[in-house]
Amino acid sequence: MHKISTLVAASLLAATTAMAEGHMQRVEAAGTVSEAADRLVSVVEGAGATVFARVNHGAGAASVEMELADAELLIFGNPMLGTPVLQADITAGLVLPLRVLVHDDAGQTVFVYETPAAMLSDFAVPADLEAVGRMTGALGMLTSKAAGG
Repeated sequence: MHKISTLVAASLLAATTAMAEGHMQRVEAAGTVSEAADRLVSVVEGAGATVFARVNHGAGAASVEMELADAELLIFGNPMLGTPVLQADITAGLVLPLRVLVHDDAGQTVFVYETPAAMLSDFAVPADLEAVGRMTGALGMLTSKAAGG
């Protein structure tokens, strides 16, 4: 149990550090986690991208009789943006498609995602690759649009 607590604490510290350094973006959203995730799915699909998976972390925790605040991970992408990145470095497929975590943060629903530049910094993907800039713009636009009620 101590190892799990230490791992959780280390993960939270890493996430807090990444947020502080601007690697993570946080967008407050109206409604419940499920409602906000539904809106994000709708906005993503409306923009022509594909939602590949929706992972309900809260339901996973409940399935093993553990508690977790509401949290869903949406995994989505558009081959027009992802393919040039993968052409630059196929191992970037380890972090693509894009992901947005929708979760309850002390009663406030939020979208959280890693910036594409930070996410791709360990790969041989040129920082000035047009697709990276377009991914950044798309994530900002999609989460902003889905944030409202």
